[in-house]
Amino acid sequence: MTTPTVADTWTARVADRIAHLVPPGQALPDRQPAYVASWIYVFGVTTLAGLAVVLVTGSVLAVGGATWWHVSSFGHFVNSAHLWSTEVFMGSMVIHLWGKFWMAAWRGNRALTWITGVLAFVASIGAAFTGYLSQTNLDSQWISTQAKDGLNSIGVGAYFNVLNPGQMLMWHIVLMPFFIGVITVMHIVLVRRHGVVPPIDAEEGVR
Repeated sequence: MTTPTVADTWTARVADRIAHLVPPGQALPDRQPAYVASWIYVFGVTTLAGLAVVLVTGSVLAVGGATWWHVSSFGHFVNSAHLWSTEVFMGSMVIHLWGKFWMAAWRGNRALTWITGVLAFVASIGAAFTGYLSQTNLDSQWISTQAKDGLNSIGVGAYFNVLNPGQMLMWHIVLMPFFIGVITVMHIVLVRRHGVVPPIDAEEGVR
């Protein structure tokens, strides 16, 4: 029986794979180009911070149940925190998206980084929409009845039934967060792999 070498272990293979995904020193860099001091670079991490609070507060609401927050003062607080963190998340993402659009963020072999960011934005709209439909109040009933005809007109009403609160809740707490989580991880890995996009005609500098 031969003793496996270090290169044959699964941990070595995983480490090698990670090294190919993100260059050494880029996963958590301690130095950044001087242009990163600009305020426009803040909104990417603000979006991530908002997403983290959305996931934590959403998990608490999911444990409590769909109607728990109506009858609990703590649940009402968590629901409010979930709402406002969603506002921060979506608002920051819009500014981040437009900022990178005007910077032509697909430059320098970053096309996939841009595409994953756009996909995360589109998926977040779906998550926000299903969240409104999962409020179990008059507001969610009104939104669902108004959306019903539009979705039926394009032939997706049989698969995405906005009048089914159980289906919308599962879309909101399972499917959409899973997709957003996967695409966000891909986006971050690509950013760390290729670096943040510099302003057009910016001089390279290190802080």
